[in-house]
Amino acid sequence: MSVVPAAAVRGAVAQPAPAAGSGAAALAPRARFLPSLAAVYKAQLSRARVARIPLLFVATFQSIGIMILMRGVVDQGSGEARAVVAGSAVLVVAFVALNLLAQYFGQLRAAGGLDHYATLPVPPASVVLGAAGAYASFTVPGTLVTAVSGCLMFDLPLTHLWVLGAVIPLAGAALAGLGAALGLLAPRPELATLLGQLGMSAALLLGVLPAERMPVFVQYARDLLPSTYGVEAFARSFAARPDWGVVLLDLGVCAVVGVASLGVATWAYRRAAVR
Repeated sequence: MSVVPAAAVRGAVAQPAPAAGSGAAALAPRARFLPSLAAVYKAQLSRARVARIPLLFVATFQSIGIMILMRGVVDQGSGEARAVVAGSAVLVVAFVALNLLAQYFGQLRAAGGLDHYATLPVPPASVVLGAAGAYASFTVPGTLVTAVSGCLMFDLPLTHLWVLGAVIPLAGAALAGLGAALGLLAPRPELATLLGQLGMSAALLLGVLPAERMPVFVQYARDLLPSTYGVEAFARSFAARPDWGVVLLDLGVCAVVGVASLGVATWAYRRAAVR
């Protein structure tokens, strides 16, 4: 049996701890925005992949079903057909980015899940943008399927479907920011679900139905909906000679609304996280 000298034991026990004012370990710096955004996006993407794919099928079938119903009312190749196809495609984005995201943040707030994110050294904007981006990413397949099905159904050209590459992220950002803000500001998760459903219903009624057949006051209400400008941009691309300047203007409005709505959602996240 080995013997340890008593002086060594006394030295190990009596060694003073470092003073709090001098030599104390500093806290780790906050994570940078882009790495934090990527981490939250990947985490949300893997989480939503299993839980949200069935609902994505529901959103796609819902939009295709609406186009089938409108097929007997709207003439092929007409301006009304363009509005129906564009509105049905963007409706998939509204269902996921607005409706489901409002429900997610409402439930997260009610269950205390925001406390988990509040303890992480990540910027609040990365949490909101990461979740919004993950949910918006799931709309891509359904939107493409809906758009192609609508073009074939209403005899519209497939030439400029690439416009969806700008419509999906910009309209998705605007609607996702709105959905996140509704979920974070709603005092109860049931109210967040209700607000998300109402927002999706507004996107359905004001986006899919041709604007020419609406009363004037409803057309003004339609202009207040963020998804309207994505619908208009996509619908204009079906023309024989699209006015790309107007298309860019509509997409620019979507971008501005997206930045504003995501900013409001970030403020709502900070407000909810500190309570």
